[in-house]
Formats: sequence, structure tokens, C-alpha cells
Amino acid sequence: MSYRNLQIWQLARLLVIDVHNMSLNLPAFEKFEVGSQIRRSVKSVKSNIVEGYGRRRYKQEYIRFMVFALSSNDETIDHLETLYETKSLKNEELYQDLHKRTKQLGIKINNFLQSIEKNHNKFDDLNDSMDTK
Repeated sequence: MSYRNLQIWQLARLLVIDVHNMSLNLPAFEKFEVGSQIRRSVKSVKSNIVEGYGRRRYKQEYIRFMVFALSSNDETIDHLETLYETKSLKNEELYQDLHKRTKQLGIKINNFLQSIEKNHNKFDDLNDSMDTK
């Protein structure tokens, strides 16, 4: 299996593309301010999912990077809301779509994180029982 099979990575990937494209249509001054920040935060969501997956054998590392992904997702929501509230992002339909998808991704990352916290030890217990035989 690969991180590419994770639904959260797939959703994050599509958001990276759409938020990136949205940010390039912002007013010139915003492209280099909040536009730059939102591009970095949304890309960080996807990158932290990938890095966490790469460290999945180590529960605390896996959790750590999923928390980073969740935090970056929250940051992306905040930047998106700021852009809309300051009228730098004027397309309400685009805002609503990105906002809804980013919030849904946050819920899915949180659920994934809870699953790691709850079920990761089952893998460890299986390995421990195999080592003692």
C-alpha cells in the first residue's frame, strides 16, 4: 500500500491544486501575502500526511505528523476565511466549495488520527506475540 491510497491524501491533493489555482487569481498584493501563506499551509497538509505515512511503524511519529496535517488544515481554513472576509476572494461559490472541502478533510484527518491512536497497538501486539514464539 502507498500513501496515495489514503483518502485523506487524495482529498488533500485535490485541495492543493484548487487552492493554488484560486490563490493565483487573487489581487496582486494578496498573492504574495495571504495567497502565499494559504498555498504553503494547504501543501503542508498533504506533505505531512505523506511524511506521517512514511513513519507509520512508529505510532508517536505517525500521530505527530497527522496532528501537523490537521493543524495545517485548520490554518488553511483560517486563511480562506480571511481572504473571503476581506473580499480578496470575491467568488462566493468557490469560497463555499473550498471551505466545505477543507472542513470535511479536517474531519477525515481527525477520524484517521483517532483510528491510529486506537488501533496502532493492535499491530504492535501482533508483532510482540510473534516475537515470543
